[in-house]
Amino acid sequence: MLYLFGFDRIGVAVSDIYFVDPNPAKGQESAEHGVRLEVRRLEPGELKGSIYSARPITIDRPIWRVDLLESVDGTPGSFDRTHHHPGTSGWEPGERVFERELSAEPLKWLAERLADLEDVLDRAGADRDEASPADVAGLRERAPEIVETVGRMLDGVRAGDLGTPPGAEPATSVRASWL
Repeated sequence: MLYLFGFDRIGVAVSDIYFVDPNPAKGQESAEHGVRLEVRRLEPGELKGSIYSARPITIDRPIWRVDLLESVDGTPGSFDRTHHHPGTSGWEPGERVFERELSAEPLKWLAERLADLEDVLDRAGADRDEASPADVAGLRERAPEIVETVGRMLDGVRAGDLGTPPGAEPATSVRASWL
């Protein structure tokens, strides 16, 4: 499942994820599943036809990532693998950063971050010019809707409908993972 929220030059992508780390840290050898949220750059393209044609939009490089993950074989609701990547280098995420507040109240933590895009950019080492005033205002206004979407997706992971291994049949619905 993939949701996209687009503003001016910034977008938010929210997806379910099932992940097996090829080089896990000690104690993190099992698979993880949950919801990934990325703040990403949006690039409008040139029209491909008349002035009435659809404008291509590229969902470009990530700026910031949050992975609301749990061990597949762990306790549901533990958020034991939940972390964020404050910055990126091109397409690659920076180091995983685990924060007690993020694992304790992930949706509250996420809402606070999304409501302050300028702080997210600062912490990511990105230039504030990456975002326009419309991005800052739009994301602040839509943060509750995005967080609600993340919450619904987490419910889908717990129900077995989302965040399942590639090729596995979801419990009750069809899905596709993108991020």
